[in-house]
Parts: sequence; structure tokens; C-alpha cells
Amino acid sequence: MLSEQVKRRRASSIDEVVDIMTEIERQLSPTDGLWWFNRLYLRVTLSVRDAVTTTTFKDPAFLERLDVVFANQYFDAVAAGDTAPRTAPSAWQPLFECRHRPGILSIQFALAGMNAHINRDLPAGIVATYVATGGAPEPAGIRHQDFTTVNDLLEAVEAEIKGEFSTGIVALVDAAGGEADDAIAMWKVRRAREAAWTNAEVLWALRRTPTLRDAFFARLDGLTGFAGRGLLVPPASLRQRRNL
Repeated sequence: MLSEQVKRRRASSIDEVVDIMTEIERQLSPTDGLWWFNRLYLRVTLSVRDAVTTTTFKDPAFLERLDVVFANQYFDAVAAGDTAPRTAPSAWQPLFECRHRPGILSIQFALAGMNAHINRDLPAGIVATYVATGGAPEPAGIRHQDFTTVNDLLEAVEAEIKGEFSTGIVALVDAAGGEADDAIAMWKVRRAREAAWTNAEVLWALRRTPTLRDAFFARLDGLTGFAGRGLLVPPASLRQRRNL
């Protein structure tokens, strides 16, 4: 359980995002599934923070603003679901409900968090960032190019984590056998982020019909939660089902 002080915090800069994630990691334990997603997210955020100052992004201010808005949605989910999982958004409920359940691999917790955060939170975060900065999400343009460049950073972080963690994602997948391989094959970060951008365009187009916009987002939230439950099925359960 996290302190109320941490759950009340919101970030206004990437540095504050890193501080809050670092404190979440400090207060949780590796036996907590949320710790594993937070750990991965922290590594990605550190990479993005470095890249904003060292990589030739065309609109780094937009990218930094998006990073902060996006992270605050995660912090909101943590504040809602830490002690009462059912009060979290539907997309996040599976992770909070299963975070202490035995038999689930660390990589599954990380994937479930990525599923919720990218498929649900990212489209809303993109829209909110455009509202704050001006313009509109488009399938082409410099901001979309920067958004796509971040995919390369994510893949680099994945490679770094494989070599850095003592348990290692590779070792976790090997330990899982084919079941975790199946889950990973079904969930690709690059594809999920591109779908999130498209969903942001849809939300933007629906902004003048709020009832339809809210219905669309509620359905997206629910479907993301449904996928999250599939990502968190313990490998042993999958194996038993296959042997029936």
C-alpha cells in the first residue's frame, strides 16, 4: 500500500514524474505486481527525459508536456486503485486486482500495465495535450514523427532491461514456457501506440458530440480491461486448460 502523500502528488515536469515513480518503487516491493510495471515505466521515463535534451525532436516541448500529462493519468489510477481496485478505471482494474496473486510472472504484470496505460490513457493524454498546446492530432506531421521516434526509445529500454535486471525479461519468458511467449506475441508496444494515436484522432473528431465521445471512450476502457485480464492469466492455469 502506498502512502496518501504519494497518491496525492501530481507532476508538472518530467523531473517530478521521475521523483514520484521513484518514490512508488521505494514504497512497494518486487512481490507486488505494480512494482514491476512502475519499474519498467520509470526506466522508459528516464530514457525519454534524456532524449528530450539530446535527441533532435522537432517539437520537444509538446513531447515533454505529453509525457507529464500521460504520467499523471497513471498516478490517478494508482490513487484510485491502490486500496480499492474497483474504483480504478476498468482498464487498470485487472492489474490492481491481481498484483499480489501468486503464479503470475513479473513480465505479465509489466505487460498488463502497459496495456492499460497505452490503450486507455494515451489517447486521452494526446487529446489533453493538444487542448493545452493547440493544434490537432493528425496521422502525419512533426508531432506524430516525434511520437513515432519514441518507439525506438522504448525498444532500446527493453534491450537495456533484458541485460540489467537480475531476473531478466528473457529469463522470465524462458521460465514461462510457451504461455508467456504467446502473451508477448499478442501485445506489441509499437502497434499499440499507433492505435492509441488513431484513437486520439477519433476522440478529437468526437469532441463536439460529448455523449458519443464518452461512450466510445468507455468502450475502449472496458475492452482494454478485458485484454488485461487475459494478460494476467497464470501460466500454470493456461497449461492446465490446454491439457484438458
